[in-house]
Amino acid sequence: MEEVVKKWELPIVSHLAKRERDPFAILISTLLSLRTKDEVTAEATKRLFALAKTPAGMLQLSPAAIEKAIYPAGFYRTKAATIQAVCRELQDRFNSQVPVTLEELLSLKGVGRKTANLVVTLGFHKEGICVDTHVHRISNRLGYVQTKTPEQTEFALREKLPRQYWTDYNTLLVAFGRQVCRPLSPLCSTCPIRSYCDRVGVTRSR
Repeated sequence: MEEVVKKWELPIVSHLAKRERDPFAILISTLLSLRTKDEVTAEATKRLFALAKTPAGMLQLSPAAIEKAIYPAGFYRTKAATIQAVCRELQDRFNSQVPVTLEELLSLKGVGRKTANLVVTLGFHKEGICVDTHVHRISNRLGYVQTKTPEQTEFALREKLPRQYWTDYNTLLVAFGRQVCRPLSPLCSTCPIRSYCDRVGVTRSR
């Protein structure tokens, strides 16, 4: 999977992490990416960070200015409010620094396990497993785990997946899920890892 993924574009947050190495940029971009296409997230992040690059700077912007910058990201009004709420907490509770632990990140309103794990792994290069819909679907389709929710998948992977793969697992499976192991009618006939896959739940493929 590592070999074949090299040919494809990385998910926007993974690409940003390689370029920026900034936990705050990764946090905000991940919040913007929820239920939003990568190309929209990339442009929204670029426009927003042209206006402000710190929690204090974000708090100087009006909600309308943030909404305009991130539109047409999905739920852009809700995301604008979340960004300002997170920035206020960072300023008030963490001296304007993004916290490094999963527990502290999860204490921020609007930050879930997917976002927190991405910040821990890509922003701080610490151990974590980020599970989104691609990771949850493919891990179960392979037969590697048997879980019903992304959170259950995260904890199952923490028990089973060797630690050296934790950080890159999300990046690999997101790229793979977009190109080959799609939600409906995956490209099983050309899949480079089909011999390892149990094809759990696959009723139609190409």
